Amino acid sequence: MLGTTSSFAAEEVKDYSKTIEVFKSSPVVQRFFDSSYGYAVFPTIGKAGFVIGGSYGKGQVYKGDEVTGKSTVVEGSIGLQMGGKAFSEIIFFEDQRAYDEFTAGNFEFGATAQAIVITAGAEAKAGTAGASAGATAGPKTGVQADVDYHKGMATFVHGLGGLMYEFSVSGQKFTYTPL
Repeated sequence: MLGTTSSFAAEEVKDYSKTIEVFKSSPVVQRFFDSSYGYAVFPTIGKAGFVIGGSYGKGQVYKGDEVTGKSTVVEGSIGLQMGGKAFSEIIFFEDQRAYDEFTAGNFEFGATAQAIVITAGAEAKAGTAGASAGATAGPKTGVQADVDYHKGMATFVHGLGGLMYEFSVSGQKFTYTPL
């Protein structure tokens, strides 16, 4: 049984490393790895909805390149939506204040939080500054969105698959458990 636990742990580490490499491959995201105080990464968040929706995922929190704890994300949404999808998410902390705010135990992004979508084929920005989108050949090519920290955090998502039509209001709630 110990071998099963070890292989599960090794597979989990591989998932985090692979997800981090996907985000690092985008020039839009790369500068955040170089300058942030830390980050939280969620390899797979599953989301489904029909008028009312929800999502869930598990992640790790890093200070620099060191894992400091585990995190979960739960999202609830209401509005015009139907289908299901999976995506990866990374949240960068600009400074220690932002990191401390996230790791205080329960952190929540309200409906005004913004995320930059990095996918093979499109990059989009939605948030308090309005919404914009543009097509590219992939995450390594042109930059369509002016990306910066918002209240000490910058969030990026990368689509993994699924099909979901959505025009809804949602919020994400995160938990943090130190190692």
